[in-house]
Amino acid sequence: MSEVTGAVAQVVEHDLGTPGLMLVASMAALLAVAGFHTWWARRHGHAPPADDTGARPPSTGPEAGVSGRVAAESGPDGATEAGAGDSALWRMRTTVQDAPGSLAALCAALAGRRVDILSLQTHPLADGTVDEFLLRAPGGLTGSELAEVVSEAGGADTWTERADAHDLVDAPTRVLGLAARTALDAAELPLALRQLLGRCTIRSLPAGGRAEAGVPAEGALDGTVLRLRAPEGGVISVERPYLPFTPAEFARARALVELDARLGPRLPHGRDVLTLPEGHDITVRRADTRDLRAAKAMHARCSDRTLGMRYHGPVGDAERYLNHLLSPRHGRTLAAQTASGRIVGLGHLLWDGDETEVALLVEDSWQRRGIGGELLERLVAMAAETGCASVYAVTRASNTGMVAAMRGLGLPLEYQIEEGTLVITARLDRADRPAARLPHGERVGGQ
Repeated sequence: MSEVTGAVAQVVEHDLGTPGLMLVASMAALLAVAGFHTWWARRHGHAPPADDTGARPPSTGPEAGVSGRVAAESGPDGATEAGAGDSALWRMRTTVQDAPGSLAALCAALAGRRVDILSLQTHPLADGTVDEFLLRAPGGLTGSELAEVVSEAGGADTWTERADAHDLVDAPTRVLGLAARTALDAAELPLALRQLLGRCTIRSLPAGGRAEAGVPAEGALDGTVLRLRAPEGGVISVERPYLPFTPAEFARARALVELDARLGPRLPHGRDVLTLPEGHDITVRRADTRDLRAAKAMHARCSDRTLGMRYHGPVGDAERYLNHLLSPRHGRTLAAQTASGRIVGLGHLLWDGDETEVALLVEDSWQRRGIGGELLERLVAMAAETGCASVYAVTRASNTGMVAAMRGLGLPLEYQIEEGTLVITARLDRADRPAARLPHGERVGGQ
């Protein structure tokens, strides 16, 4: 796998500025990894994989896990949402002995309960095989009953979860989509890992710390936690409840991170030119650590009050703050700049474990002109595009500008106040989510 990744990366390094070549490189390496595991599964006598964990953004429903933990249904007595005559989609993972007939016995037991196997993926282990299914089951069959059927047929450590239409996407299509997103935008790596590995929590740990010293160059796999060296230094930690990662999942994650490292810094080129009420044109674009000098200069022009509202206190080390905020590993940043190229506003969308934070800073002389609202609208649209269920902003209760911007979204809001600190949470219900703007698009005319 590393040889394939290295060869592809060498080709890419000849022309990092060509998005098409970057895209092809990412696709080729990830598909090579997927193809290897398909061959391996066939060699062990199982059906080829047709789907994978996490084919959709993280679910907001109840979790399920091994050893009797199964997905909770909506009814008080554990009945499924669908009626007895309907069908329901399930994702199921179980461990079987790697012996002739073991998978056949499990499939026969499912067929006996009129359960249709839509796809199957295998993860070979040293002492068995983890089989992952996408199932269509009768609506009256609960997750507990599915687990019991599988257990009686020889399955162990069975995990079930309700699935949806996103899980019907086949593995090659899903991998191609992840490759395309990652090749175009370095900030997509955490999201691609989450979709590749299923519902999980991803954290970026700083370089030079104890966490980095304990992770070898090839990464480390420990049950439900995997750690990989980040391309820019530090460690990417991925953890998910209940389900241990398999060697196959670890290899795929490592290949994706290695490709990201070889592709280097990159951002989508979309720009949105806005005309403010007084006639000034402002350009909104993506930003990263290469904009550090301009962002520091904007900080220097901001008043202590404005910085205090943004950071909830004095800022003694702006560079340390900005390095973190501008890093694509921690989220996405939008910059508002004048026709001369001077940055006058920054908006950040930050991945905070399983949650998502939004933050704004607009230079004093450019406040009250709608820049903050424009940045916030685009950040929330990006969060919705990635499947986030909510976003939150932390500010001071006296920050009327931020409160007004959040209210201007037209989304359901929740407020929490403690000792002068205000946390505003916007719920991104599917029916209320705004259309995403400036994800990777072309230059768009402003208002």
